[in-house]
Amino acid sequence: MEFFNAANDSSTVITVTDCSHAPHRLSGGNHSVASGALPNNWSQEEDGSLGYSVQQWRRVRRSCIPEKPNPSLSLWSVIKTCLGKELCKIPMPVNFNEPLSMLQRLSEDLEYSELLDRAAGCHSSVEQLCYVAAFSASSYSTTAHRTGKPFNPLLGETYELDRLEESGYRSLCEQVSHHPPAAAHHVFSQRGWTLWQEITIDSKFHGKCISVMPLGTIHLQFHSSGNHYTWSKVTSTVHNIILGKLWIDQSGDINIVNHVTKESCRLKFSPYSYFSRDASRKVTGVVTDSENRARFVLSGTWDDKIESAKIVESSGEASEQRTVYPTEAPKQLWKKYPLPENAENMYYFSSLALTLNEPEDGVGPTDSRLRPDQRLMEAGLWDEASAEKQRLEEQQRERRRRRRGKENEGYHPLWFERRTDCITGETSYVYKGGYWEAKESQDWSMCPDIF
Repeated sequence: MEFFNAANDSSTVITVTDCSHAPHRLSGGNHSVASGALPNNWSQEEDGSLGYSVQQWRRVRRSCIPEKPNPSLSLWSVIKTCLGKELCKIPMPVNFNEPLSMLQRLSEDLEYSELLDRAAGCHSSVEQLCYVAAFSASSYSTTAHRTGKPFNPLLGETYELDRLEESGYRSLCEQVSHHPPAAAHHVFSQRGWTLWQEITIDSKFHGKCISVMPLGTIHLQFHSSGNHYTWSKVTSTVHNIILGKLWIDQSGDINIVNHVTKESCRLKFSPYSYFSRDASRKVTGVVTDSENRARFVLSGTWDDKIESAKIVESSGEASEQRTVYPTEAPKQLWKKYPLPENAENMYYFSSLALTLNEPEDGVGPTDSRLRPDQRLMEAGLWDEASAEKQRLEEQQRERRRRRRGKENEGYHPLWFERRTDCITGETSYVYKGGYWEAKESQDWSMCPDIF
């Protein structure tokens, strides 16, 4: 489809492929903090956003990690005998990993949580859907140069991301199944929304590339309106496994549905084509109302920015035959943050990713930050990390053998339980509560020893 800017008669053309932050404060009210009363990773700053000067304490998170070593090892030499097998079943040395677990990578979806904060404040559900669509695309921006494989979480491994002070949300992930690998995720935001998902990873080698297909449904609900959205992820493909420089592409459709208003958006992630004149990493989409009338056009790239343009006139339903809509001037919904300095030597981590494995007091004993192999890899001790990885994997296999030896005893996650969603009818793992209360009391007696 082509959409032109009606505001100035002409020249802005958007081509679409058709397819049918608040200041951080210490919690607990007023605080009087004496010099030296807080750890070294807190600093005092002056905030004048309220019209007068306020001294407040702000946590300083790390902005770098040890640089990545550069050992010579051919990925093809490891996987050439594994064609057609699932990625999770192939023993891989840490040389091809990055020092984060899949649970931490899943938490990176929240890099641009402010898009959902803005969506929560929208009076129009159609405009809200535009922000939700931009958020769904933004989660791929961190993958543009990230060809390293995250660590497969151990069964029962967890990861918490507590950004209540900085960004208003708390996030918890738990590995709820090992074969097939599945993770459950729950996020609650004080800024008006809750997100939850269960994701299973299906991955295949195809000789020259690896395809990673996340299976599962993402749910998002806004507290004030009750609007409930669902969507799924697209396929990620890592190219040049045999020869050349590794690079990653995203392809497929994301179908976002508001189950309350019946409005929807279909985003198309166009696969890279050597013969195409279009920009690489292109994303296009159309937002339609409950009567299937096109209301907004979305365009951009998943590694840079997403814009929306309101359709001025729409005659009838959106369809494959309709190729041109007049639009107002586009509005930028999302823009990628620049990568930190020296990111190319730090696994191309974003500013958020650099903080995900930062040691933190009070987390559960199953938290990914406490994985010894991952910590060794981050420190650059790759041989030691590989040995520790093998120990943890053998220890996990032994626990599985013991469970099989006990009649009718399967595995039950600690913080999530299976429920049937009343909106979609799907059964998945949903947060049942208790984690943050356990953290508050520092009672982790129920947690298994997995490390």
